[in-house]
Amino acid sequence: MTKPHSAVANGSFDVELVRADFPALSLEVNGHPLTYLDNAASAQKPRQVIDRMVTAYEREYSNVHRGLHYLANAATEAFEHARETARAFLNAESIDEIIFTRSGTGAINTVASSLGQSIEAGDEIVLSIMEHHSNIVPWHFLRERKGAVIKWAPVREDGSFDLDAFKALLGPRTKIVAITHMSNVLGTVTPIKEIAAAAHAVGAKVAVDGCQAIVHMPVDVRDLDVDFYAVTGHKLYAPTGIGLLYGKKELLEAMPPYEGGGEMIREVTEETVTYGVPPHRFEAGTPPIVQAIGLGAAMEYVQSIGRERIAAHEHDLSAYAHERLRALNSLRIIGTAADKGAIISFEMKGAHPHDVATIIDRYGVAVRAGTHCAQPLLARYGATATCRASFALYNTRADVDRLFDALVKAQDLFA
Repeated sequence: MTKPHSAVANGSFDVELVRADFPALSLEVNGHPLTYLDNAASAQKPRQVIDRMVTAYEREYSNVHRGLHYLANAATEAFEHARETARAFLNAESIDEIIFTRSGTGAINTVASSLGQSIEAGDEIVLSIMEHHSNIVPWHFLRERKGAVIKWAPVREDGSFDLDAFKALLGPRTKIVAITHMSNVLGTVTPIKEIAAAAHAVGAKVAVDGCQAIVHMPVDVRDLDVDFYAVTGHKLYAPTGIGLLYGKKELLEAMPPYEGGGEMIREVTEETVTYGVPPHRFEAGTPPIVQAIGLGAAMEYVQSIGRERIAAHEHDLSAYAHERLRALNSLRIIGTAADKGAIISFEMKGAHPHDVATIIDRYGVAVRAGTHCAQPLLARYGATATCRASFALYNTRADVDRLFDALVKAQDLFA
C-alpha cells in the first residue's frame, strides 16, 4: 500500500506541501511567480518522479526481460512493478491487460490499427464531436482506407453530452464506439458506463480516451465495463514518451499485433512467426523502460494524496475560477456543463487567443491558446481558437486570482 503523503495528514489537504514537491513551481517568469495553468497540455513533475527516474538510470538500468544478469533483473523488476501499479490504478483484473505504449496517441492507434483490421466497408464507428484529434485521425484512417462510416455524437450548448442523441446513432453496423472520458476543451465528463452499456447492447466495442479523466478522478475500468482505455503519462505528472492501453484480456488475445519486432514474438523461423501473448504481443522492440518506471512512480504519488481528495480540491478551484472569470464581461466561456472537470476555455472579445496568452504570460501566467487539437468541437461553437486554463492538484485560488488580474490587464489593453 502506498504511504499517505504528509500533505494529507489527518484528512487535510495542504496544497503548499504538495507544491513544494514540484521544482518548476518555484520559478519566476518575467519577474512574477510562475502561475502554471497549462496542465491539460502537460503537467509539471514532482521530485518523487524525477528522483525515481534518476535512480533507475543510475542504479537499475538495462534492457528488460530475458537478461540473466543483476541489472537486467533489477530493471525488469522495476518495469513490471510499474505495470502492476498501473493495473491497480485502473482496477484492471490482470497485468496482462496493461500494455505500455509511447503515449495515449500510441494506445489509441494500437486499438485502431489492430481491431480495425476486422472493419469492412459500411461498418460504423461512433465518435463524439468533443474528440481530440488523436481520437479522430486513427479512425479516419479506417474511413479513408477501408470504407468505414464515422458518425458524430453531439453535445448540447452548455457542453454536456447528449446521451439520447448518442444512443440514436447506434445500430447493427456499429462496430466501435471511440469516445473521450473527459473533454480536453470543455472539461465535460461523459457518462462512460451508460455509453458502454448502450454500445455493448448492439455488439460494438468501446474504446475510451482517458488521457484527461485519469488525472482528475478515480477510474475503475471493470466498473465502467469498457473494452479499451487509453492513458498518457505526461499529463499525469509522469514523463513524456510513455502511455498505456488497458484492454480486456480476451479481446487482446484475439487481436493481431500492431507492430512487429523483438519481444512480441514467441518463435520466428524462415517460414513462420508465432506471436507472443498479451501484453508483450503489443510491445514490440525495447520498451520505454525508465519512462514506464516514472509513470508507476507518478501513479503512486497520486495515490499517496488520494484521487477523491484531488478531485474535491480541483472541483473547488474550478468553481472559484468560473465565478471569477464570469465577472469579466469581455469573456465568453465555452463549456459550462455540470460536474465538468477543472478546465476553462474562453474567448476575449476583440482579441485573438494567441495575443491574450502572450499578454498574460508577461505576468507569469501560462495558459494554452489555439485549437487544442479539437477543431470539429471548436467549429461546433463557431470558434477558430480559444484560450484554455487548466488546473492540477498543485494549483491554488491564488493562481486563479493571478489569472483574473492578468486577464483584466489584457482586457484593458484590447478594449
